[in-house]
Amino acid sequence: QVQLVESGGGLVQPGGSLRLSCAASRSIYSINNMGWYRQAPGKQRELVAIMSAAGNTNYADSLKGRFAISRDNAKNMMYLQMNSLKPEDTAVYYCYARPSVQVYWGQGTQVTVSS
Repeated sequence: QVQLVESGGGLVQPGGSLRLSCAASRSIYSINNMGWYRQAPGKQRELVAIMSAAGNTNYADSLKGRFAISRDNAKNMMYLQMNSLKPEDTAVYYCYARPSVQVYWGQGTQVTVSS
């Protein structure tokens, strides 16, 4: 079992940047499947990025080049650096971890991109 807590969301102007953090309640060294999803109002939750324990990454095609996922296994932390933000990036962002069959989710952090 692992508990996840996101932070770092907020209001940002178009073109701005934010870094989201996801703190895990236990060691994430062995958790190969961790990442971020987001859910905009009235839309389904969608994949943002995935990162394996070895550092392999996968991004939603529309976000490549603007978003970057990273992990600090020693600190049990995962991050999402978001640059050149657009109004359509407005959503609740969730981190997840899948140490085995079960998937664990954080409570989400709101990101609003607006002038």
